[in-house]
Amino acid sequence: MPTRVAPPDPAYLTVQRWLREGITQGRWRVGDRLPSEAELVAQFGLSRMTVNRALTELHAQGLVRRVKGSGSFVAPLERLAATLQVRDVHEQIAERGHVHQAQVLALDRQTPPPAVAAALQLRKGGTAFYSQLLHLDNGVPLQVESRWVHPARAPQYLKQDFGQVTPTAYLLQVAPLVGAEVQIEAALAQPHEARLLGLSDAQPCLVVQRLTHSHEGPVSWVRLVHPGDRYVLQGKVTT
Repeated sequence: MPTRVAPPDPAYLTVQRWLREGITQGRWRVGDRLPSEAELVAQFGLSRMTVNRALTELHAQGLVRRVKGSGSFVAPLERLAATLQVRDVHEQIAERGHVHQAQVLALDRQTPPPAVAAALQLRKGGTAFYSQLLHLDNGVPLQVESRWVHPARAPQYLKQDFGQVTPTAYLLQVAPLVGAEVQIEAALAQPHEARLLGLSDAQPCLVVQRLTHSHEGPVSWVRLVHPGDRYVLQGKVTT
């Protein structure tokens, strides 16, 4: 049986990916003018219609602002709001009519740092499940999620496809939440987190650290890092 060869991607996606990478990696900042259609036609050797489609789709995704007679510019990213409730980032993004994607960067069993081991109430020298994901909103990096999970609370954790279901959604199902401790701060991302988010080392981030509990005890400790200009945390105070 002959091997099936996948058809090449449409030409406009080449332009779209190049522009998207330039925006997310900081080649062009918010408000910067992007190369004109004529410049892109000359650079890629494509038709003006093809280049126009790439820019039109980036505009629809909220990455590009098009001004008639002036050109295309990097658009301010809308801020994604969350309450202090434990919510699934997939649902938050979907509520805005955007597309959520998750890249699984790590999924294994490791020895956690002492502070995390103590928070999860692991025995001395005990290991925990570890995962790290990069969440994207319409292709734009939004959150780096680094999570430690108590093995007894979610024994099948390492067998899950977290490109299809988020760790938050899975854990809420298998270890129902009864409480959480949350720490929120403005801080710099760690160097590898900054690279994943397309930030410089000096750009501020919103960092959330959260320990969740089920009736059986601590479930997971997670560090969530968000670009400061793409995420805002909201909550309600009641008496």
